[in-house]
Amino acid sequence: MNTRAILTLALLLGAFFTLPDLALAQDAAGDIVEKKTIITYYKDGGPTMHVLLIGLIATVALTIYLFIAISASKMVPKKLVDSVNVAMANRDIQGAYDLVNQTPCSYSKCMSNALLMVNFERDLANKASMVVAAEDTLDQEETKVTGLINYLNTISTLAPMVGLFGTVIGMITAFGQLTAGKAEPSDLAGGIGTAMLTTAGGLLVGIPAMFFYFFFKNRLAAVTTEIQKQFSYAIDVLSGEIQLQQPQQQPDTTPPQTVD
Repeated sequence: MNTRAILTLALLLGAFFTLPDLALAQDAAGDIVEKKTIITYYKDGGPTMHVLLIGLIATVALTIYLFIAISASKMVPKKLVDSVNVAMANRDIQGAYDLVNQTPCSYSKCMSNALLMVNFERDLANKASMVVAAEDTLDQEETKVTGLINYLNTISTLAPMVGLFGTVIGMITAFGQLTAGKAEPSDLAGGIGTAMLTTAGGLLVGIPAMFFYFFFKNRLAAVTTEIQKQFSYAIDVLSGEIQLQQPQQQPDTTPPQTVD
């Protein structure tokens, strides 16, 4: 699933960079007079486009990383969960502790700290302290990932502002031409073009960044809920409040032996 999502993102980015290559300026007769490429647009946008390019690269890098990092298979692998549940049912605390430390992830960190609080001499194996330890660890893990997601929010906020700054610079350039007595369309085209390109560039960076900010925020909330559900279940199994269903015995199909 992660690979498919990353490939989709790569295709979208590829389309973004190649689509401007197809944009052709035409005269009144419909003849092709100039070909506009992404490089041409980038140069026409002025120095402000360098800042927007940095924002775009950061957005792509964060998006790819978060697609890989924020997933149930990465943060709470099912195979590890099942193995821990069996160990907890057998009250094999050392075995469960070894399992979670062999597979580093958010779930294993929560369970590792919870297992340190096990005390069979207290009520329900000291369940209350185990839950608190696991929830505190989960909060730390969520805060760590949220910090990365918030960078997308920062980019989505700053990119349009940087584009607006480029717009102001372009309009100042255009009015400077008017002040100098140059009122021909060709004299004003450069400043106005810069203004429009930086505005568009800011939006092209800011809109995807804002989309992925909310996407990963919701995705993290879903995975965090799953982690909390799984470590709560494991703790309930250890405390005896939940009994794992024992596998049914297979019927004996060996034919009876006859005695002579």
